[in-house]
This record gives sequence, C-alpha cells and structure tokens, in this order.
Amino acid sequence: MTATATALIGFILWYLLLYVMLGGLRVGYALAGKKKPNSFAPDGSDVSPFAHRLARAHANCYEGFPFIGGLMLLALVTGTAGITAPLAFVVLGARIVQSSIHLISTSVLAVQVRFLFLLVQLGIGAYWAVLLALDLSG
Repeated sequence: MTATATALIGFILWYLLLYVMLGGLRVGYALAGKKKPNSFAPDGSDVSPFAHRLARAHANCYEGFPFIGGLMLLALVTGTAGITAPLAFVVLGARIVQSSIHLISTSVLAVQVRFLFLLVQLGIGAYWAVLLALDLSG
C-alpha cells in the first residue's frame, strides 16, 4: 500500500474514532437519562466542555477532508501519488495532533499551537494542489 493510501485510511480511521467517541458519549448520556436522544446540540455545547471540543474536533475532520482527502484521492486515482506520498504522513500527523490538542485544551497557547498544525495541513494541501494541477494539466 502506498504512503498516500495508508495516510488516507489513517485520516478516515481517525475521523471514525472521533465519531465513535462522540456517539458513545451521547449514548451514555441518553441511557443514563441525562438527555433525550433527539435533544443534543450538534456542537456538543449542551453536554460538557469536553463534548463541545470533541464535536468540534470531529467537525474539523470532515471540514478538512475535501482538501486533504480529496487531494489524496485525486493523486491515487490519477496515478500521481508520488506527489502526495512524501508528505502524506506529515499531514496525517498534523491532523491527529490538531484534533488531540483540541480535545485537551482551549487555552490561548493550545489554540495557537492547534492553528499551527492546521496551517501545516493547509500549506501542504496548497502545495499538493499546485503540483497536481501542473502534473495533470500536461
């Protein structure tokens, strides 16, 4: 399996882990009778500060998927994964670190560090987009 394919699966698995954590938290609250299953705020703000951070970390994954996952998928289907492979694990690591920091803290320093890891992803995504566009345009 290529580095790009492995990182893409890693990205999807990370997203799924956050999704399962969010679902598990909500199921727990519903089973304990603390909240009705149809009454959760989408952003988790009505449960706890951690639930809110978890919902936002989860949302960040699907918000970032079009430019990261989309570019990885494009590279895989067009046979240009050599463009994305060198930085595929850097992007995956940056995503995991960004989400993890989001779960741990919302202090000013944590938000700044989290933003730095977002910038890493955005920068690599922009770099990939330019290289893929140039390669695929002939």
